[in-house]
Amino acid sequence: MTDTETAEAIRYTADVVCIRGNDVLLIERGWPPHKGRLALPGGHVDDETSRAAAARELLEETGVHVDPEALALVGVYDRPDRDPRGRYVTAAYVVAVPAGTAARAGTDAAAVRWVPLDEALAGDLAFDHGEIVATARRQLITR
Repeated sequence: MTDTETAEAIRYTADVVCIRGNDVLLIERGWPPHKGRLALPGGHVDDETSRAAAARELLEETGVHVDPEALALVGVYDRPDRDPRGRYVTAAYVVAVPAGTAARAGTDAAAVRWVPLDEALAGDLAFDHGEIVATARRQLITR
């Protein structure tokens, strides 16, 4: 790196599209940015794989437990402007859970709710989460 270059901080996160029937599990963000808006459960990858982080974040934020191996990769989202806090790169996963799976708000979530997929896709989700949900839905249809 030359004297005129600066290192860009890149944060690594994992998000989960959790599907129950025709519904997707969303959290209401309890903090900025996008406080009060609906978003996918997710957060920072710590000393773990992104798959393990996705399962951990889903459990912490919604109380829903899944085996990390049940998570299927949707894709990596790295558009430079996807988060107003700076450069965030996320590995997004999808998992289907049984009918009747209950969720409750945990850490970092003001509330949780199961939202019909069509409603989630038509809504204004935080960040680029609408794009992630749309891609996950296409993947589930083609399986």
